[in-house]
Amino acid sequence: MQTILGSGGAIGTELAKALVNYTTNIRLVSRHPEKVNETDELFEADLEDPQATDKAIKNSEIVYLCVGLPYSLQTWKKSWPRIMSNVITSCIKHNCKLVFFDNMYMYDKDHLNGMTEETPVNPCSQKGKVRAEIEQMLKDKANDGLITAMIVRSADFYGPSIKGSSILTETVFKPLSEGKKANWMGSTKYRHSFTYTPDAGKATALLGNTPDAYNEIWHLPTAPNPFTGKEWIEKIARAMDKKPRYMVAPKFVIRVMGIFNPLMEEMLEMMYQYDRDYVFSSKKFEDRFHIKPTPYEQGIKEIVEKDYSIGAMV
Repeated sequence: MQTILGSGGAIGTELAKALVNYTTNIRLVSRHPEKVNETDELFEADLEDPQATDKAIKNSEIVYLCVGLPYSLQTWKKSWPRIMSNVITSCIKHNCKLVFFDNMYMYDKDHLNGMTEETPVNPCSQKGKVRAEIEQMLKDKANDGLITAMIVRSADFYGPSIKGSSILTETVFKPLSEGKKANWMGSTKYRHSFTYTPDAGKATALLGNTPDAYNEIWHLPTAPNPFTGKEWIEKIARAMDKKPRYMVAPKFVIRVMGIFNPLMEEMLEMMYQYDRDYVFSSKKFEDRFHIKPTPYEQGIKEIVEKDYSIGAMV
C-alpha cells in the first residue's frame, strides 16, 4: 500500500495519477478524499489527530506527506508540528518509508539565484522558520536511524486545473483569461522559477519507488532559464491571444492591501522572493534519472489548452 496524506491538492492529485505506474494499492487520505484512479482506497482523517493519522498510515509501505494547509502563519505554527509529529510516530510504528513534499521557504534569501539541495537553511520569514522546524524534526529521526525518509522540494508551482494554490494561476492566468490585467508582486524584471505539477507528481512517485533515493533531499524537475515576471505575463498572454496588460504591486502596496485582505497580509513576509532572481535547480534529479522537466512554453500551452480554451472547465 502506498498512501498519500493530503490527497486532494494539486500535488497529491498528480502524484496519485503517477503512482499507478508502480502499484494499484493506493490510499488517498484527506478530510474529504475523492478518487483519482478507479482502484483508489479513500480514507477520511484529520492528521492533527494522532489516532486518525495512525489508522490512515497502518499497512502502508510508503507514505507521501503532501498536505497543503491554509496560507496562514498561525495555522502553520499550530498545525504543522502536530502533523509532522503524528506522521513520523506512525511511520516508525508501522515501519513505513516517508516522502515529505516540501517547499524552499527555509532557504537563505541571499542564495535564491541557483537554489540546490545544498543551499543554506536560514529562513528570514516566520513561515520559513516553521518549515525549517518540521524539516529538522524529520531529519533528527532519520539521522537516528528510526525512519527511512526523503525530502522532495519544488519551487512555486504551476500546472493544469489548479484552483487557489498557485500564485501564477491566481495573478496571471486567471485575470488574463477574464480580460483583466495580470498582477505581479515586487518587480517584473527578476527571473522566477516555477515547477510544473505533472512533472512534480511523476518525479515524486519515481523517487518514492527508488530505494536508494532515500535519506536524501531532492529538488523536483524544474525547467532551467526561467522567465522574468514580464516575460511570464507576455508568454501567457500570447498563448491566450490576450494583450499582456499588467499591474505591479510593490511591497508598500501589499502592506496597505493587507489591512483589508488577510491573504495579502500573509504574502508580505514572502515579498523577498520577488525582489531578486529566484532560480531553482533540479540538476541532481536530472543527472540521476536522465529526465528533463517540461519546458515553460510547453507547460503554458498545455494549461491554456486544458483550462482556458473554448469549452474548457476552469
